[in-house]
Amino acid sequence: MGSGRKINRDAALVGFFWILERFAAKLRLVAETAYLSLGSNLEDRAANLRAALAQLGAAGRLLTASALYETQPVDVPDQPWFLNCVASIETYMTPRELLNLGLRVEAEMGRLRMRKKGPRKIDIDIVLFGGRIVDEPGLKIPHPAMHQRRFVLEPLAEIAPEARHPEFCKTARELLALLGDGQTVRRL
Repeated sequence: MGSGRKINRDAALVGFFWILERFAAKLRLVAETAYLSLGSNLEDRAANLRAALAQLGAAGRLLTASALYETQPVDVPDQPWFLNCVASIETYMTPRELLNLGLRVEAEMGRLRMRKKGPRKIDIDIVLFGGRIVDEPGLKIPHPAMHQRRFVLEPLAEIAPEARHPEFCKTARELLALLGDGQTVRRL
């Protein structure tokens, strides 16, 4: 009777570890590259961008950041010009977690949402997240207007010209080439 219990216990342990191994395989995380667009048009714009980039390090490893671009406001023209950049981050976060981090950084840096598309100390948008397409309340990836915004596409094409828009199947470089005139963007 004693050896029968040991065999049953051993079989149970083998079964438990087999299940645990299957479960762990499903949980293995793979880092993805996310591209974030950052903008600021209040106070010391360059310092705001640097501070936000430093805080976004909590998302994972900052791979690269573009040069700074001075850009004309697009949707609400009666406000100060922006400084923009795009950064790539290798992250284990989910898109929602990355969005929440960006919103937290914005809040901690004093962003006030007084007017839609109005002046802001810092704005952080997820432009691309690996090859994912996300359509959830409050979270759309790829960014729904990225293909229309020179202030996103120029810095993105600088650091990742072959980054592909998963819906349009075009690279950042191709999307930039398709943009018409009308948006002033100057690399600093």
